[in-house]
Amino acid sequence: MENKKDLRIRSKVISEGVNRVPNRSMLRAVGFEDEDFKKPMIGVASTWSEVTPCNVHIDRLAREAKSGASDNGGAPMIFNTITVSDGIAMGHEGMHYSLPSREVIADSIETVTNAERLDGVVAIGGCDKTTPACVMAIGRMNIPSVYVYGGTIQPGKLDGKDIDIVSSFEAVGQYQEGTINEAQLHRVECNACPGAGACGGMYTANTMASAVEALGMSIPGSSSTPAVNDYKEQECRQAGELVVELLEKEIYPRDIMTKEAFENAITVVMALGGSTNALLHLTAMAHSAGVDLSLDDFERVRKNVPFIADMKPSGKYVMQDLYEAGGVPAVMKLLHEHGLLHGDCMTVTGKTVADNLAEAPPLKEGQEVILPLDKPIKPEGPLVVLRGNLAPEGAVAKMSGLKISRFEGPARVYDSEADATKAIEGGEIKEGDVLVIRNVGPKGGPGMPEMLSITSMIVGRGLGGKVALMTDGRFSGGSHGFVIGHVSPEAVVGGPIGLLEEGDTITIDSETQEINFDITEDEFEQRRQKWERPEPKHKTGVLAKYARLVSSSAKGAVTDLELD
Repeated sequence: MENKKDLRIRSKVISEGVNRVPNRSMLRAVGFEDEDFKKPMIGVASTWSEVTPCNVHIDRLAREAKSGASDNGGAPMIFNTITVSDGIAMGHEGMHYSLPSREVIADSIETVTNAERLDGVVAIGGCDKTTPACVMAIGRMNIPSVYVYGGTIQPGKLDGKDIDIVSSFEAVGQYQEGTINEAQLHRVECNACPGAGACGGMYTANTMASAVEALGMSIPGSSSTPAVNDYKEQECRQAGELVVELLEKEIYPRDIMTKEAFENAITVVMALGGSTNALLHLTAMAHSAGVDLSLDDFERVRKNVPFIADMKPSGKYVMQDLYEAGGVPAVMKLLHEHGLLHGDCMTVTGKTVADNLAEAPPLKEGQEVILPLDKPIKPEGPLVVLRGNLAPEGAVAKMSGLKISRFEGPARVYDSEADATKAIEGGEIKEGDVLVIRNVGPKGGPGMPEMLSITSMIVGRGLGGKVALMTDGRFSGGSHGFVIGHVSPEAVVGGPIGLLEEGDTITIDSETQEINFDITEDEFEQRRQKWERPEPKHKTGVLAKYARLVSSSAKGAVTDLELD
């Protein structure tokens, strides 16, 4: 990493001196004039795309960020990166590309910014992987930067009730079970997603946006302001202005993304009952920022944070409801007033968390989205790390909407999501079973696919909480039920989940935080000796490269770990 002095005005490398005339000629062709070469060059990293409603409006937001940077003395340029729609990729081979897209996005932002020697960046994301990817790139580059979240979608309406994308997935299970007909299924499909913005519950996109706001890398209110709200454009303009100010003040991302700041992010995720993917993404973001963050840190913070948000998937409300109740700043204000946040952490506003929250209004009187801290849904955070002979490195369970804390049953073992889907459709999975889907981890998937279709089918068939699901893959933020993901080490590298056999008794206990199967040491060793590593599913292309490079999910499934 370059030191801060070297980073002060990186663009001068390509704009000053007689030998730089060709560089300036290229920039004149895209609109630079004499005065622009005296200004810091600001990149606006846009994840605009028409492949998902989460990002379809971001081109407009990127232009506002560019205007803000220009008005405040910068020379801004917009560049784009890819986007993958998790909702559209769900339930088929496309989902294998979702998590790898995080690395592609981060790598592309780092590549363009460093190749062009940009001085600062505004990064704008929407769908699930874009937020952590943007912040990972920012952490690596460590140049003045602001992240802007494109915002949440408004809830759909059907028969006077709010619905969303998870309603669509669960409606498929209801249709297969025969509780709704094809016409009713079509009505859900046509009304679930009314326009631009990321999926509306406390799913992965909104979880990670909230975490990044708590981390200090976005403007207060960014995570909860809806995509269609006029303030989004003002926020992007302000972000462009702020990057230039951060450059002048020499405030860098690693000044903001400290260990304490990550603890703030974990606190907000636990209070809101966020997605299990937060553990994966925050660990990866911390790695990019040079911060040592482990699953033990999540556990340490979790035990001190009450779960207080009655939000989907396990609750009633969506992100727009939280916005109307006061938004993430009001939640953070409440947490800070009770000593649950580090108030002295720096943020992109140039002020501390405490300074920002002093200006934030409290939660509105009479709102029902956020419960009082002394009357929480659960007294501790709901994202529980489990360990045992099935997951020596750890696994993650989301206990937000469950009354039971312990599950014991026979293993029903499948080596792909497709095989498990057929079993559910065929009525083979019964109450009391532990459905195991393995060889779908970061390397084994490859790409660690999400299991929203599977969990939605289970819920749609009335088996929510009556069947446990365990996988070395992961879950959508919209998943709920007795689900355990991120089992590590994964099966394809010889993890114990790969040694399971049909009918083995599995015990999952969120209170003792254990996940075990009933096996003697001798039998375990015999199975380990007989185990053979599966052949790679891909030998060329993106997924082959990803499988060769990716780390354990316990380390964030990153692809740039230092070599031993």
